[in-house]
Amino acid sequence: MYHVTPMLPFPVVIQPGESPVKQVVFAASKAILAGVLRAGDPFPSVREMSEALKLHPNTVQKVVAELARDGFIVVRPGVGTVVTAGPRAPDPDRLRVLDDSVEQLVVEARRLGLGREELVSAVDASWVAVFGDARRTGTHDADLRVPRPSRRSGR
Repeated sequence: MYHVTPMLPFPVVIQPGESPVKQVVFAASKAILAGVLRAGDPFPSVREMSEALKLHPNTVQKVVAELARDGFIVVRPGVGTVVTAGPRAPDPDRLRVLDDSVEQLVVEARRLGLGREELVSAVDASWVAVFGDARRTGTHDADLRVPRPSRRSGR
């Protein structure tokens, strides 16, 4: 007889030196935001994730608690855990939550000698790699309330 490890609907490779909770929360959030997991889909149980990732159930419970607190999943006793439509911060707070991360990204890009356009292109390429082209997937850039850059030549 052999032991079958359950497969997770999102890839996670636990890297040493960083919190496994943060790594699993990031992977699950990315899968939900990218549409790999959709609203109403079942989310793996603590036991399934614990076995698949070789993590203690208490560690995985922290992952579930954080995803539920952030609005990505809802735990329904007797039914299981399911994916929600995803969190949406109140409009004034939506971009503010990224301030520190964006500042770190900008400083690191400058340290590496990248210019603004190179950084914007890298962010755009990463966005497309993770979520696909916004025009193709139906995502509305207007929801971001950030002015789109001008497409005029010479800029």
